[in-house]
Amino acid sequence: MILSIPIVKLYACSTAPRVSASHSSSRISYFVKSLGCGEPRRPTRSSCLLFCAPNPRETAEMLYERNSSSNVAAVASSPAVDHHHVSPPPRSFLDARSEQDLLMMIQKEAEAGRLPINIAQGMTELYHNYRDAVSRSGHPKADEIVMSNMAIVLDRVFSDVQDPFQFSPYHTAIREPFDYYTLGQKYIRPLVDFRNSFLGNSSIFYEIEKKLEQGENIILMSNHQTEADPAVIALLLESTSSFIAENLIYVAGDRVITDPLSKPFSMGRNLLCVYSKKHMNDDPKLIDMKRRANTKSLKEMALLLRTGAKIIWIAPSGGRDRPDPVTKEWHPAPFDSSSVDNMRRLVEHAGVPGHIYPLAIMCHEIMPPPLEVEKEIGERREISFHGVGVSVGPASDYHKIYSALDDPDEAKSMYSELLYSSICQQYDVLKSAIYGKQGLKASSSSVSLTQPWL
Repeated sequence: MILSIPIVKLYACSTAPRVSASHSSSRISYFVKSLGCGEPRRPTRSSCLLFCAPNPRETAEMLYERNSSSNVAAVASSPAVDHHHVSPPPRSFLDARSEQDLLMMIQKEAEAGRLPINIAQGMTELYHNYRDAVSRSGHPKADEIVMSNMAIVLDRVFSDVQDPFQFSPYHTAIREPFDYYTLGQKYIRPLVDFRNSFLGNSSIFYEIEKKLEQGENIILMSNHQTEADPAVIALLLESTSSFIAENLIYVAGDRVITDPLSKPFSMGRNLLCVYSKKHMNDDPKLIDMKRRANTKSLKEMALLLRTGAKIIWIAPSGGRDRPDPVTKEWHPAPFDSSSVDNMRRLVEHAGVPGHIYPLAIMCHEIMPPPLEVEKEIGERREISFHGVGVSVGPASDYHKIYSALDDPDEAKSMYSELLYSSICQQYDVLKSAIYGKQGLKASSSSVSLTQPWL
């Protein structure tokens, strides 16, 4: 879902946003208990493993009426967002009662000219791939899950085609009147084999939450594997670190905010929107516009960091990991040291204490990217049911490295390599646990694996 880029050249994603935003300087409390609402709700084991309603319309109405304030406290300095343009969902897809109904509705809308042919084909392919993946999970209600989830997703895709949503440089997750965040979680949940999934160093995630509570900033330097990364991170953290799960801000590439099949899921995340460096030259006529526009995203990031208590995810590699063309093995893509250093300097110049942590993600099986970077929007989406993993390492201190080397260029390179090496080490532990079938025994002296959802 998220395609993050080196921050050395940030290019904005929207020149005519339909969402207005303004920053508030006031600080508010970050946890539900501090609002007098008791402890944050912890999902039950069954809700962690699966979320399913009897029919698509009932589920859609629940998502549409859901009030996010009952689930998570507001983020400090969140912009005021006008969601009047999010129209109630059309009835047709939600009233489908069978696979044949859904597929016929896609065909009907395409024939009527309300759905472009390429989008209709993508919707049909997505349905089949999702159905097959959920069916392989072996869940006894797989058919119901597929119908419930896909009817709502297709409904939201169609609704956006009719009235396209425009993302601002800084987009806050839309939780009402329709809860797009929960939609994303509900859609990805059945694809995750939780019994073969692992969370690394939950104690460090707890440490991060405490620093956020104290008003400090957190940056997660991470590898990036699939469009589903945000949902995977949130699903594995929802039972222990729900505040991080729901308030994480992702540096996101333009493709996930323009592809009709990605947009509904992106609408449910907090995003700093950028044009990917890898796609900057796709159309030479747009290069200057992208550069000027994305300067706005850089300014938005600086403003967010100055308010404090922000947690931002970025992939300094500039895109998703891809398998080695010879060995077919997956491994975190190398970091761009300039991107790491620019992010570090932004954090240090914010005037608020900040910390940088290395985060490793392993989830490429459930939604692998194309083998090569594609220029055209509308990539083919393969989907599978599989175990996933997320792990975080200790924060890294650049100034300790700099004081030892006293050479800015060398220190910058070594700092980036230190973060990348930590991610690779964590990734190898997750790989042993999931693919090596070692499970929790794969834990090492630096990575403690747990399964808090079981």
